[in-house]
Amino acid sequence: MADKKEHVNLVFVGHVDHGKSTTVGRLLFDSGNIEEQAMRKLKEKAEELGKGGFEFAFVMDNLKEERERGVTIDLAHKKFETDKFYFTIIDAPGHKDFVKNMITGASQADAGVLVVAANDGVMAQTKEHVFLSRTLGVGQLIVAVNKMDMKEYSEEVFNKTKEQVTALLKSVGYKPDEVKFVPIASLPGDNVFKKSENMSWYTGPTLIDAINDLKSPEKPTNLPLRLPIQDVYSIQGIGVVPVGRVETGVMKIGQKLFITPAREGKGIAGECKSVEMHHEQMQQAEPGDNVGFNVRGIGKNDITRGDVVGTPDSPPTVATEFTAQIVVLNHPSVITVGYTPVFHIHTAQVACQIVEIQKKLNPATGEVLEENPDFIKNGDAAIVKIKPVQALVIEKQKEIPQLSRFAIRDSGTTVAAGMCIDLTKKQ
Repeated sequence: MADKKEHVNLVFVGHVDHGKSTTVGRLLFDSGNIEEQAMRKLKEKAEELGKGGFEFAFVMDNLKEERERGVTIDLAHKKFETDKFYFTIIDAPGHKDFVKNMITGASQADAGVLVVAANDGVMAQTKEHVFLSRTLGVGQLIVAVNKMDMKEYSEEVFNKTKEQVTALLKSVGYKPDEVKFVPIASLPGDNVFKKSENMSWYTGPTLIDAINDLKSPEKPTNLPLRLPIQDVYSIQGIGVVPVGRVETGVMKIGQKLFITPAREGKGIAGECKSVEMHHEQMQQAEPGDNVGFNVRGIGKNDITRGDVVGTPDSPPTVATEFTAQIVVLNHPSVITVGYTPVFHIHTAQVACQIVEIQKKLNPATGEVLEENPDFIKNGDAAIVKIKPVQALVIEKQKEIPQLSRFAIRDSGTTVAAGMCIDLTKKQ
């Protein structure tokens, strides 16, 4: 791995049945990341289930239940490489009840491919996914206008869809002139990996070229160290080994660390003795690295999942209250002051109470529709004030965006998603 390729998390979003999974399958197959033989098996399976033409989608839908329903349920993580990047593809389901995966997927995505079917145009979930991608920090977007084969590969239809999507992107704050629009047909394979013979009017890049032309994600190494802990192990002969992914900053051997809200929110200091990734010792870990590390001076019961590692000169922020911009996605009735769901932020899960609904916003543009509304419901965006029931590390979006985003869940479904825009530090 001398010429270590840059790693990019790429999320595929868009309305249900617009061809996300098929596009991903086609991409992986044509780029030689799936063997012919495996593909043939899937094809037979597809025909057997009376779903001929779904074989590419099956590449992603590994679960038996998904094959039978023909619906993407879980996030399938698939890897593929170009000469420039090493990608992890996150195939985000289009269905409403799978929005939670879309949220966990998009919050770690560097770039997104929005798939819009030419025969349908912009649909409800197209809008929702675009707004979510924006709120959750997916910075770069490519639009794949799919199913061009169903519209006789018409340039006029492509341009009409492009206009629709451009208006949508503008409304949520994406810059349409920075977005590449690629007309594709995933099932026959036009313009996904191979240049299409059927659209001579189109002179731009294929989908793979557009993906390969993404900007390298900037590694936030200049921000303070933040490493949310996923698990804590005790390993004989080594001691306590916390495991997690570096979100920002750099962790080095010998560095003084400060972990909070550990020990009832007081935090705990220690020193980094060793860092390892994939069973190899490293001198330092950077953003995106999943590492195990050993800390001098910390016991097994001092720290737990959801605690965040920083340094004494920039300890992770424990908030007594915070203000957030949220989008209500899927609440059975209405959200009012006093509502106390569970917030999922980085690796923490903490109950938090909504103590104030300050403003209701237009979810597409962010403009204020109403001050201090009595309630908010599905489809609304809002600015709310929130009080965690127990100590919670969260950061401001402007300061450390990677630790500002969260999902709100209640009895098994994702109710809302958002980001922290202001907070009150615990003294």
